[in-house]
Amino acid sequence: MPLVRIGLLTEGGYPYATGEARLWCDRLVRGLPQHEFEIYALSRSAEQERARVPLPEHVTRVRTAPLWAPADDGRSYSRRERRRFVDCFRELVHGICAGQPQPFAAGLYGLAELAREQGGMYAALRSESAVRALESACRAPGAARTVATAQVSDLLEFVDELEVMLRPLSLDWYEEPGGLGEADICHAAAGGVAAIPGLLAKRFFGVPLLVTEYGVQLRAHYLAQLGTGGEPEARPAVRALLAAFHLRLATEIYARADFLTPGNAHARRWQERCGATRERLRTVYPGMEADRFATVGEAPDCGDPDTLVWVGRIEPAKDLIALLHSFAEIRRAAPGTRLRIFATAVAPGYLADCRSLAAQLFPDEAADSVTVGENPVTFEEIGGPEAPTSAEAYGAGRVVVLSSVIEGFPVTLAEAMLCGRATVSTDVGAVYEVIGGTGLVVPPRNPRALAEACLSLLQDPERAQRLGSAARARALELFTVEQNVAAFQDIYLRLLAKGSARPDGEIPFARPPEARVPGHWTSPTWAEPLPDSPSEAAV
Repeated sequence: MPLVRIGLLTEGGYPYATGEARLWCDRLVRGLPQHEFEIYALSRSAEQERARVPLPEHVTRVRTAPLWAPADDGRSYSRRERRRFVDCFRELVHGICAGQPQPFAAGLYGLAELAREQGGMYAALRSESAVRALESACRAPGAARTVATAQVSDLLEFVDELEVMLRPLSLDWYEEPGGLGEADICHAAAGGVAAIPGLLAKRFFGVPLLVTEYGVQLRAHYLAQLGTGGEPEARPAVRALLAAFHLRLATEIYARADFLTPGNAHARRWQERCGATRERLRTVYPGMEADRFATVGEAPDCGDPDTLVWVGRIEPAKDLIALLHSFAEIRRAAPGTRLRIFATAVAPGYLADCRSLAAQLFPDEAADSVTVGENPVTFEEIGGPEAPTSAEAYGAGRVVVLSSVIEGFPVTLAEAMLCGRATVSTDVGAVYEVIGGTGLVVPPRNPRALAEACLSLLQDPERAQRLGSAARARALELFTVEQNVAAFQDIYLRLLAKGSARPDGEIPFARPPEARVPGHWTSPTWAEPLPDSPSEAAV
């Protein structure tokens, strides 16, 4: 089997100890020791950069660049270069404002060529010429109505945001010896900004591009633009410009990628609506470490028959308020029922609201006048004395509940299924696809329906046990690390078998690194290489 050099592209995740895609990237890399991985990571904060996960020996290179630090490299353009920059930037912003993919792509790659030859664009992107070009695009015929209302403060704010998102154009990752331009495959662990280096490696060096999205970046951006109350924040023109940029970028990524691997059918539909063709799509479910849940999943004990369990991040999207109102309905029919809420992470303000509501709905109860009262709803943390692991949290009750109003791939449901637990979930995101008939699904924001479904399982333990057994069998078939790694191994080899898109038509893995003379791609001062040794890069 050939040794394949894979450039793994990440943003705000692997190889750092926090962030998205950290776990599945680590499992993928460790699951394919026969291949050579190089990590190209964009970091989101100084705090994130302080801790990195230990890397296996077949990770031969780690390069990082911060998206949070000032990126002024001190370079400035000549008059001729400024004119060239303005021409490319005008095309880019025209594509953003008018919703046209061709000018957007031409502008993006034109700016990348300029950065490749002359260096960073920090000063140019924040120049008066850039702001004037953006203003002209916003006022031009065909621009979206909200964009046309942009004021000078909106234009300046958007240009600041755009400079950060376009930083990958100035990186020196591409033409250096053994860099991305010489990889056999670029594998972007997410869409959006993380995939821009892959677009450039494909455009200029013909490297095949694979993009994996377990959460669609375009959808994540739309959701992030909503306030905590679910209403859009202020700055409508800036919000519209950012949304248009992310849409155009997603369209370009989906059009140019050699292969796309959505993590579920819900993500796949988003990609198809943005132009991805079906022949380049394959759903690859995220892989869970089934062994972590084997003890609970195979135990004859199905947990406390009178306990409902909820596990996840306590935040508004999880709609614990509706769950608490639903539990009030359940308590009227089954007074002995308990609800245990296990937090993996917390939005502090929302947690306080949930505690306050639980105290109002369920006053502390006591068996007699001398016993200390207890609330039937408890808020606990994974890793605490009652639940040292997530498997023990799921094992605390017979039924696991998901009450979300927004979900992508519901990881907690898959974990509950591996634990052999019956589930009651709201119909959001990929819930139906994950459950597949092994649990009950109700409409979101419907406490009564949620209560009725939970009661039906609490009052019929045999049915709950049958559903739990079926759920574990389904999860073992679809959601294990082994199936995930096997799927990507097959995709890597298929991409190589398709042949090369490189200018000279060479076989991707046939050329040794020393056979290539490096070019002139510049090295910005804000993107320093990490030590090549995995042991030096590990914590």
